Amino acid sequence: MKRSAILGAVDVGSSKVCTLLAEITPDDDLRLLGVGVAAAQGVRKGLVDNIKAATEAIAASIERAERASGSRLPPCFVSISGNHLACLNHKGVATVPGGRRPIRHEDIRRALEDAQAVSLPTDREVLHVMPRSFVLDGQEPVADPIGMHGQRLDVEVHLVTASVTAVQNLCQALEGAGVQVEAIVASPLAAAEAVLEEEEKRHGVVVVDIGGGTTDIAVFMDGMPYHTASLPVGGYHFTHDLVLGLRVPFSVAEEAKLRYGVALPSRVNPEEALELESFGGQRRKSVPRRRLAEIIQARAEEVLEMVYLDVRRAGLDDMIAAGLVLTGGTAALPGLDELAEQLLHVPVRIGLPKGTYGLADAVSGPAYAASVGLLRWAAYSDGWPGPSRGRRSTASPGGDSFWEKLKKWLKLLVPQ
Repeated sequence: MKRSAILGAVDVGSSKVCTLLAEITPDDDLRLLGVGVAAAQGVRKGLVDNIKAATEAIAASIERAERASGSRLPPCFVSISGNHLACLNHKGVATVPGGRRPIRHEDIRRALEDAQAVSLPTDREVLHVMPRSFVLDGQEPVADPIGMHGQRLDVEVHLVTASVTAVQNLCQALEGAGVQVEAIVASPLAAAEAVLEEEEKRHGVVVVDIGGGTTDIAVFMDGMPYHTASLPVGGYHFTHDLVLGLRVPFSVAEEAKLRYGVALPSRVNPEEALELESFGGQRRKSVPRRRLAEIIQARAEEVLEMVYLDVRRAGLDDMIAAGLVLTGGTAALPGLDELAEQLLHVPVRIGLPKGTYGLADAVSGPAYAASVGLLRWAAYSDGWPGPSRGRRSTASPGGDSFWEKLKKWLKLLVPQ
């Protein structure tokens, strides 16, 4: 299937819907043509809970991107989030009778078919099948088995699964907005593609995308994903804590968080005070800025501890030499990276989207990591036909030449 000259991405989040249109230049760079952002409606904790409202928000975002670019939205890559996302690592095997010929593409296909033959509840479906390593005849892992001799080919894959109903509801909202979905990508993997460096992926890193309603997690080692998750907590909960702690309306708390929020109270002058509007709008009240920071710090520590516990449950907490990369809108809070380093005792940096130009300034903040990551999936990954959604992605974009070749071979593979 030949790609459109124009690429599209629709990032449906809990706080915003972001639509991006871009093209691939002759130098294989991504040039942004249009950006459309609309406040999210009908989406809560990453899940569509009001299809009509979600459809209207998606349509508004698309209309703004199309107007800015002068182009129509092509079949596009779409993000999905929410704590219904789950993962498991599984193995598959293919045998070569007699081992008298080299490993071929069809042997890899058979091994991958076997790897994804897992028993899932009827309300779950496989979203991604991502090959991590190959082993020939029980020896050490090999980088590229094609052309090598062996009687048994083992493959280890990372499977990401999703709720069938969550996917169906998202697709219905998208179809109502006129979107033709080419593939659905788990939001943590999209964000990782936009902000991680290859060396970080090799040595072990956790990308933590703190969005409006969820905190998405992806752990990479040896260049490939080992763990994917989504926690039902995000920037909304920071604001809600401020509403309770400061006794101000939600809109006032949100503005105070964005304008004056700091994750480290020690950075705030204890004498500084803020004048905030009270409930009812009849009067204003004086609030110590340090109190605002203390509330934010408490919630930030809770979120970071939840991330650490999730990674530890996966058995990977001692294997992340490159530490954490924080992204998502909440990552813009001053001092959050420093707080994370103090709390978790690992390297921490803020992840900014990379790999685009043109209108890149419009999506330069961490809030747009998943949006830009979707474009990179659209540009550099390939997939196979998936039920009702056009095409389903399989391998992560980027990587060495073997993985680039594997993406093309995977088009032969049909999900069971």
